[in-house]
Amino acid sequence: MKFALSTLSTAVMTITLMSIAATASARANEHMNESQNEMIAVNVTQIIDADNQNNASSALDMVNQNIPSKTVSSKHAASANKSSINEASVKSATIRVDSTGEVYGRQAALSTLIDPITHKSIENSYPLEVSSLLSLEQAQNILLQVSPKIAANQAAIAASEYQTDALKTIDHPLVFARVSATTYNLDADIDLSSLKNGIVNDINNGVGDIIPPIPDLPNFGELVGERIPDNYELKRSGSTAGAGLGVVWPIYTAGRTAALTGASNARTQEAVADSILEKNELYNTLIERYFKAQLAIIAAYLRDDAYDTLQQTDHMAQRLFEEGFISRVDRLEAQSALADAKSESVNANNDARLAMIALQRLLRTEYRIKPRTPLFVSSRPLPDVSYFQDLALTNHPGLQKVAAKRAQAQQLHALSDTGYKPTVMLYGYGQIEKDPSWVAGVSASWKLWGGLDKTASLASSNAKIRQADLSEIEVSDNLLLLVEKNWHDVNNAQSRYQALQSNVELAAEVLRLRRLGLQEGLNTPVEIAQAQTQSLKARTEQAQAAYSYVQSLAALMQSCGTPLAFNAYLNAADIRLPTLYDK
Repeated sequence: MKFALSTLSTAVMTITLMSIAATASARANEHMNESQNEMIAVNVTQIIDADNQNNASSALDMVNQNIPSKTVSSKHAASANKSSINEASVKSATIRVDSTGEVYGRQAALSTLIDPITHKSIENSYPLEVSSLLSLEQAQNILLQVSPKIAANQAAIAASEYQTDALKTIDHPLVFARVSATTYNLDADIDLSSLKNGIVNDINNGVGDIIPPIPDLPNFGELVGERIPDNYELKRSGSTAGAGLGVVWPIYTAGRTAALTGASNARTQEAVADSILEKNELYNTLIERYFKAQLAIIAAYLRDDAYDTLQQTDHMAQRLFEEGFISRVDRLEAQSALADAKSESVNANNDARLAMIALQRLLRTEYRIKPRTPLFVSSRPLPDVSYFQDLALTNHPGLQKVAAKRAQAQQLHALSDTGYKPTVMLYGYGQIEKDPSWVAGVSASWKLWGGLDKTASLASSNAKIRQADLSEIEVSDNLLLLVEKNWHDVNNAQSRYQALQSNVELAAEVLRLRRLGLQEGLNTPVEIAQAQTQSLKARTEQAQAAYSYVQSLAALMQSCGTPLAFNAYLNAADIRLPTLYDK
């Protein structure tokens, strides 16, 4: 998608920098907010797709029909560009977002897709069609599906849960089977000479001790020796087969199994807390980039409005110079102011383009995202700071992470405490044969000495438990202080926005009078340029104050651990700045 800017004349259309209160409760405060909701006539610059020139003609048609106090929206061209998302063990589905931003789904098979940013292949993904025209809530829903960080955290949680499931069966009976088949071949030449000599000598000595020497008596040793060969060649071959079943059942482990499973569960809780922390940070990043794009678009409008005004002033200064009503210096000053305004307009347009690209990268699309949720400010006061502090102490995932750390330390303490306790097991094994043999029994084992030092292990786990307890106190204190700071930042931004309203009205009136004075010859082009600069400054500062309000409110909701509560304050806001993409 290409990015182009077209400027519409101030004399043709107007927009409001602040909207009229939209809710019934806001109407009750209409008198109090009257000065904040006035219509202010300004010039507008429309950001359109250069690829679709019909957008520009449609916008001009709306202008020619003199539609007042309304932001011109570029016609949305529905595109089929796709983003890819990673899914770690969830049901396969295709989620689509139509041209109005509505999400609907249908079943589809997981496949391998190409990431539009890094161009890397991602397995187990499904296609996601995303409209380029998105509200903040729609962008939040899409972010959950396309963020690789969220998908990676889900995979880490799943891995930890599977590890816990694997440990749950560690003390169940273990049944195993053994099957063996053996083939052998033995070929050996055994030397029997030494054995033969030993036997002959033993026989002769024995006979001599028992029977006195008798003439012509045969040598019994030699008679036996003649029947024993000097060597023997052994050849054997054959095969054997066997099978058996065995069982081992740890019936008492002194709590080791429960401690290991508990520690694994606590690690899963920590992974969940980390995932929530990072998801909340992503929500905050989305709000920052989403409304920064809105602020940059408004700044581009205002810069183009100033440039348009100074073009008219420059044209008038040229006529007055030709008629001799102003000097050449005044004419040159008008040209210089026009050149500066043009440069600032180009810079503002580039900043708007960059802000939209940053939002596009976060939502991982191949095309620009057009934000249609406006910057806003609520004139109603926030609840007391204690309300948000209680939310933080209840919901913030940082405290959940500390609790998970403490649970791990407690399970390690329980595991260390089993150091000298016995382990009792039942066992049995039987052979599957024609005449089977079997064995069964009970065994108990104790650690008497050696291995890990139990005293040191218990001291270590106690220290970790104390560390977790003290960390909880520190995290709670920091959270309370952070909530207090963010709460004051929201109130400061709110009062700043309201205080700048008088500056906007004053600057607009001064600019109007200076332009009338130039026509009557009472003011110079330099004074027009100065008045235009002051008007631009006042309107820009007010828009920046609205952006500060939005960012401070998002930071407050994140510090409370409830980032999506931001949407409720957005919907209840009674002051809304104009947005280009409102349809």
